[in-house]
Amino acid sequence: MNSGQERIDVLVGDHAARLSERLQAHREQLFPPNARKQLRKFTSGEAAELLGVKDAYLRKLHLEGRGPEPEIRAGGRRYYSPEDVQNLRELLEIGAKIPGTYLPGRREGDHLQVITVINFKGGSGKTTTSAHLAQKMALDGYRVLAIDLDPQASFSALHGFQPEFDLLDGGTLYDAIRYEDPVPVESIIQNTYFTNLDIIPGNLDLMEFEHETPRAISERTGNLFFTRVGDVLGQIEADYDVVVMDCPPQLGFLTMSALSAATAVLVTVHPQMLDVMSMCQFLLMTSNLLGVVAEAGGDMSYDWMRYVVTRYEPGDGPQNQMVSFMRSMFGDHVLNHPVLKSTAISDAGITKQTLYEVEKSQFTRSTYDRAMESLNAVNGEIEALVQQAWGRS
Repeated sequence: MNSGQERIDVLVGDHAARLSERLQAHREQLFPPNARKQLRKFTSGEAAELLGVKDAYLRKLHLEGRGPEPEIRAGGRRYYSPEDVQNLRELLEIGAKIPGTYLPGRREGDHLQVITVINFKGGSGKTTTSAHLAQKMALDGYRVLAIDLDPQASFSALHGFQPEFDLLDGGTLYDAIRYEDPVPVESIIQNTYFTNLDIIPGNLDLMEFEHETPRAISERTGNLFFTRVGDVLGQIEADYDVVVMDCPPQLGFLTMSALSAATAVLVTVHPQMLDVMSMCQFLLMTSNLLGVVAEAGGDMSYDWMRYVVTRYEPGDGPQNQMVSFMRSMFGDHVLNHPVLKSTAISDAGITKQTLYEVEKSQFTRSTYDRAMESLNAVNGEIEALVQQAWGRS
């Protein structure tokens, strides 16, 4: 080795340590030490929109002394916490003419909905889509468990976890699905600052499942690898309405086990030629590998599978051509609404937040409204698919 050369392992390790320290300092600047992220309160108008009622009706409930007491700010403006919104849901459901109007989750006989969000290529908006979906369903009254299966743990970071600091002793799904001494899944589930949303965070430990599975297969130890995620979810099946799994951007044993546990698949697609070509290879590989899993006894039946167009720019001619191409190829399997590319979404990410967390006042009204309308339309379509899977319109 020449004296002027550097060992790549030492260099990368040094860069990782310095970056981790800087990220921790950034987090402590945003959120004081030992503090947990906390969701803002919603205006009465936002709360009414979430509940599907008029703001005037919420005011009437408040004047009558029914429901939670909102926080009153300057000008008599009323603000409701996420817990307040959930309490209002429960109150309104009592008098609802149609069951499930305000509490839309599972009823007797409904099966747990397990939605895997996947893509082979990074940068497709997979984590952003997963996070906004999980949060919106929680805000809409579903009991949601989010599972970060990506060792890069971006989903976890969005929800206030920095893996190399917060998960020093494990705490990922790997602990529950490993072949030796697995822990009960209940022990790794953590509450979030969103009412109705729990999380199993991720970190690099998840890679151990990829390393251990070949040995387990050769030694025929434990259950088949593709049943392990589903078996674990069976332990907490009664506690949730929906599970959202943010899968890693590769088709390994972990992703295949997640797909075997799924009842629904959501594929994120950035509408550019290279991304669509990459997706083609991903679909070919997925079909081949899951065919093998099916022959080995895996359940490959799904309630639905959809493609969601992400980071879409309506004024981009080539993107429009690619979306039209996808719709001609896949028809109704492409969601009607795309997720628009928006500075509001990307700017929120700088402070480790989603659009559902940030204050509307931080953006120009048109930018915020356009991005929020896009996200709500996509998530509304997905919620409709969940309801349809339960036999409801």
